[in-house]
This record gives sequence, C-alpha cells and structure tokens, in this order.
Amino acid sequence: MPICISPDMPAYQALLGENIFVMSSDRAAHQDIRPLRILILNIMPKKQETELQLLRLLSNTPLHVDISLLRMETHVSKHTAQSHMDAFYTTLSEIRDKYYDGMIITGAPVEQMPFEEVDYWPEICELMEWSKTHVFSTLHICWGAQAGLYYHFGVPKYLLPQKMFGVFPHKIDVKDSLLLRGFDDVFYVPHSRHTEVRREDIEKVDELVILTHSEISGVHIAANKNGRQYFITGHSEYDRNTLAAEYFRDVEKGLDIQIPYHYFPQDDTREIPQFSWRCHANLMFSNWLNYCVYQRTPYDLAELTLRSWSWQTDV
Repeated sequence: MPICISPDMPAYQALLGENIFVMSSDRAAHQDIRPLRILILNIMPKKQETELQLLRLLSNTPLHVDISLLRMETHVSKHTAQSHMDAFYTTLSEIRDKYYDGMIITGAPVEQMPFEEVDYWPEICELMEWSKTHVFSTLHICWGAQAGLYYHFGVPKYLLPQKMFGVFPHKIDVKDSLLLRGFDDVFYVPHSRHTEVRREDIEKVDELVILTHSEISGVHIAANKNGRQYFITGHSEYDRNTLAAEYFRDVEKGLDIQIPYHYFPQDDTREIPQFSWRCHANLMFSNWLNYCVYQRTPYDLAELTLRSWSWQTDV
C-alpha cells in the first residue's frame, strides 16, 4: 500500500518519477481500511527536500500511510515559499483534538543555541507534551532528538570541538530491538551536527535505553523503555548528495569545514559520494512503521489517553 499525500505536492510527482507508489487523498478516501496517520513536524530549512527524503522512506512498506505536515506557528520559514506552507502544512492549534499513530520531529539548524533561546521553543515544548497523549510513537531526529531528550528527561547537549560530519559505522547495543530487526552487526549513518548528547547522562535516566552507538560519533539511538519515543542523533533520511551540498556550501562561505568522514571515495571531493546507508535507512523506517506503530497502536486512536504501556526487551 502507498503513502497518501496531496497530488499537488511537489514530492508527489518526484516520487512517481522514482516508481514509488503514492496515492492521492481523493483516491484514499475510497479505501475501506484505516490508514496509519503519521504527522511530520518539519523544521528543517529546505522543507521540500526534507519532505521528499522522509516520504521516500515512509513509502517503503506494504502499509497505507496518511501523511500530515506540521509547522511552527511562532516561526516563519525563510527558505520555503509561504504559498507552499499555506497549501500543505497545518499547525498544532488546528490539530490539537486529533490523534496520530506516529509522529516525526525533524532536525533544525539551531543546535548551537541554548534550547530556551530558540524562538519556537515554548511551542515545541507544548507539542512534545501534547504528543504523550495524542501520538502513539514519535521519532525525534538530530536536533529534534536533543530537544526531546532535554524536554522529557533533562538530558543536556554539549558543544563539540568540531562538527561531527560524515558517515560513521555504528553497532547495536540492544540486539532484540523492534526498531533494529534485520540490521547488520555494523551499519552506517550520516551525521551533521555541532553538538552531542552523552551516554553517561542518558544512562542516569531509568526510563531510557541506548539502542545503538558509534565509537566515533557517540550515541546514535536512545529510546524510552515504554517503546513510544525514539531519539535518533543521525540523519538516515539524507540523500546521497546531502552532505556534499552542505560541504560545498560551507566551503563557498569560507567556513572551516572538514571533508565529510568516509563519504567521498579516497576523500576526493570530485568523486561521487558513496551511498552506504540507504538499505538500513529503509529498514529502520519500515521497522518503525510496522513493528513499533502498526503492530501496537490501538485501532481507535482516542484510546491513547486510556492505555498504559510497559517496556519489553524488544523496545
């Protein structure tokens, strides 16, 4: 089954061009099934690029997924046309009484700022609190992961001496995790961040468990033991050329930026980057939708406020 999005979205035609099955909202209305309802808070600057990256991964399952895009009311996007935002994005005040099977909170280019100095911090705190009773399972990505760990559990972030930038090898800490079913012993994930969260802080929180890590880039995935919150410090959704675009942008600006680790063959920036994380990216998002959401979410989403959840070792 497909993901369901508006046929007017630029991502709709792009996904069709990649031979990915997408369904218009009009056609989906005639399907006699309950689709998974997934909400995406997109706070990345290049919103259409992030939309396409996430929708591509969410489409790679047999499940029917109905997508809604969310924006911050208290922040005006500077890199995406307002007409696009008005046409395809909603706000928390408009969906406050709705329930969702899953939600994704993206990264944002504000990681070097203290959380409380981000202009939309009060609003994103309100959203994360709302998600505890209105969303079954939430993926937090990069800055979204740091923000979620800080808001929900008081886990701090730390500035790095230089940007964590490249594609790093990772290992599994919890081998029977639902999110990691089918993963190899070593898998690769892109990172692009100036800050980090640390293992010792996460391990102080009884509700949290570390699922994966890298010897180079540190903690990768932490999870709430109730299976409903995942905090992912990397960018598995990135395309082949996303890190290259960031690198050449910073070089053009004259910034002190290192060549992305384990990305360009022989560190030759004239070469086509290696796409070494695509399979595990698809597998992680597929596992999340299937095992962490579809297999566990109540059919009547209003029951989210009534049911309690306990941790099993397959978080």
